[in-house]
Amino acid sequence: RRGRPGGERLRLEDIFIAVKTTRKHHRSRLELLLQTWISRARGQTFIFTDWEDQELRLKAGDHMINTNCSAVHTRQALCCKMSVEYDKFLESGQKWFCHVDDDNYVNPRTLLHLLSAFSHSQDVYVGRPSLDHPIEAADHGQSDGSTTVKFWFATGGAGFCISRGLALKMSPWASLGNFISTAERVRLPDDCTIGYIIEGLLEVKLRHSPLFHSHLENLQRLQGESVLQQVTLSYGDPENKHNVVSVGGVFGLQQDPTRFKTVHCLLYPDTIWCPTKKIS
Repeated sequence: RRGRPGGERLRLEDIFIAVKTTRKHHRSRLELLLQTWISRARGQTFIFTDWEDQELRLKAGDHMINTNCSAVHTRQALCCKMSVEYDKFLESGQKWFCHVDDDNYVNPRTLLHLLSAFSHSQDVYVGRPSLDHPIEAADHGQSDGSTTVKFWFATGGAGFCISRGLALKMSPWASLGNFISTAERVRLPDDCTIGYIIEGLLEVKLRHSPLFHSHLENLQRLQGESVLQQVTLSYGDPENKHNVVSVGGVFGLQQDPTRFKTVHCLLYPDTIWCPTKKIS
């Protein structure tokens, strides 16, 4: 894609998309992603998990990365995975690092359009905060933890992207396991720690984008055509299963409770399993 003023020509191959998952979600969540958007960005997408799954290995090959991190949903385990994601990105030589969760649909076209407005050598951190204010944390790396630091962070559940230029500057606090000790300094989860390094330490501002979406927001507000213009989508937890984007099309709610298949068929109608008839 052609760059815009201040941006650059960018191809999908320039983007490293990291999907964070865990053993218990391989069948329930990951299958759906492999069937839908990952099939359109296979070469750029890496799956970071905590278990050597032979079936997944056959499908994803060396794009499945067993982090050997714990499968427990703790701060340490999450930060362990993010640390591996970051190191693998630096190793890849690609221009952009984008992190998403296993309940996100990524639209590769709109992602490419968004990032081509920037240059990968600029300091760019783009995503959506889940809070309407910056968070304040005690920095235990500074003396007795009495120093507080205030910063915005992009919620990991909606996905976020970081330019290579900025990722390289993060290295002293993020590479080769330093990310885990940095997270301990502020005692915060992985996505907050990213914000702490970028806004708190490097003093680079988060670029707030309304195009990223997590299960924490009211997804029903996203309707019709606008759904196809977003960069990421998500869906509600089992106890909140009605929290999905409002999009009609080829599948009913029973066949497609997350609406990801419907979205995919609207974006890529040539997909082999997409029905040709719409549901009226």
